Formats: sequence, structure tokens, C-alpha cells
Amino acid sequence: MKNSSKLNFKEMGAGAPVLIMHGLFGMLDNWQGVAKKLSENYLVYSVDLPNHGKSPRIEGLFNYEIMADIVADFITSEWLHGVHLIGHSMGGKLAMQLAFEYPELISTLTVIDIAPKKYVGEHYPIFDALLKLDLNLVKDRKEVESYLMAALKDNTTVQFLMKDLHRVTLEEEMISGSKFEWKMNLPVLFKNYSSICDAVVGDTFYKPTLFIRGENSNYILDEDLPMIKSLFPHATLETVSNAGHWVHADNQQGLLNVLVPFLEN
Repeated sequence: MKNSSKLNFKEMGAGAPVLIMHGLFGMLDNWQGVAKKLSENYLVYSVDLPNHGKSPRIEGLFNYEIMADIVADFITSEWLHGVHLIGHSMGGKLAMQLAFEYPELISTLTVIDIAPKKYVGEHYPIFDALLKLDLNLVKDRKEVESYLMAALKDNTTVQFLMKDLHRVTLEEEMISGSKFEWKMNLPVLFKNYSSICDAVVGDTFYKPTLFIRGENSNYILDEDLPMIKSLFPHATLETVSNAGHWVHADNQQGLLNVLVPFLEN
């Protein structure tokens, strides 16, 4: 694990650079299975995006333009050239923003299960559950897991969120012990959630582009294709069977089966 001045990241492998960006509430560890496979032929970077994981917290305004500047600075600071950029969900919208603003840094663009359009926020129940939980009163991880299961009633989502929970040591004067915290900057993400749901706007990106959707997901619809093609004229769309929005978790091999040939070409 390394830390740049801007983003926390892992790198593995050798070859042309690949940069993987996770979605909302996520972190780089969510993509390590895909990163490990791609590292057989590429130099793969996985990053914690701002306000996520171990990357710096940004207070106040938080949107795709701000994140794009930070990631672009990371790419140049690591001396990466001709990056194969991969982004899932929120990370996919960020990847599109980067492609619009910094096309010279990117060789190919892969957007996983998200379109450039504005979305109606579907994460409010998750925000509500997380914000109502007082972690200062929590004694162990099982307590948090039980609470989230009762609130969300979805084990996949709960296990995904539990990866974001960690215990920190208290170092304040006259206080000893530890407590639980979320790695993500939850208040800022909630405050700026409408910006995260917003459409991505920019100039046309003409380089090779691949959109991937899960067969059981409704994030990219057939009716979105004209908009996608207008912004990404060389885009193709592939559907991964037996997968929902979290394509990489539901069918990792199916995802690789369409991603690897695209990168190789």
C-alpha cells in the first residue's frame, strides 16, 4: 500500500497503465480481484477516491469536476502515460468527466454500469441508516451488522458497507481505548449526494470506449444509447450475464471476458 499526496492507492504488475476507480461507499479493495487478474499483463493502479477509504477527506463542495482534477493530478504525479481508465458507478461518472477534461491522459475508457445521465437517488435508505447509527455507542462489529440488516434487509449491501467500518485508537488527553468509524466521509457524501447523481457534461470523447452493464441492472437502458453515442462516438456496449449493478462482484469472470479483449485491442 502506498500513499500519494492526493490519493491512497495500490499498484501491481507491469506494462501499460490501468487505473481502476470504485463507486460510492466503496474503496480500492473492492476491485482487487479484477486488479490482480489484469496485473498479469498491465501495471494496475487501484485508488481510494477522495472522501473514501484512506484517501484525504475534502470538506465542503464535492463533485465530479473536483474529483477529476485530483485524479488527473494523481496520474501526472505518478508519471502515467496513456492510461486505460476503468470506473464503476460513481467512479464511472468520474471516468467520463476525466475523459472530457483530460483526454490527453487517457488511452481507453471503460465505464461499468452507469450512464452519463442524471439519476434519481437510490441511496437515501443507506444514508438514512448510516447517519442514524451512533458509532460512539457501538461495542463490536456484530452490533453494527445486526443494525444494518434490520434497517436495509439486504445482506449483500450490508456486507459491502461493513468493509468500510474500522476501529480507531483514541489518543485524546484523558481518554484511552478505541471506537468505530466509517472510512468514508459520510456527512460530506450525503451533503453532496445530488451532485453525485447529476449528469456528466462535457465535450465529445473520441477515443475507444467500452460501456459494460449487468444483465440484471437497470442503470444503463437501451434508451440511453443515443446519449452515450453522442458523447462517445466510438463507444460499444456489452452486457454481462448473471450480474446486477455490482458486476465485478456478481460475475467477475464475465466482466473480464469483455474487458480484457477491449484492452488488448
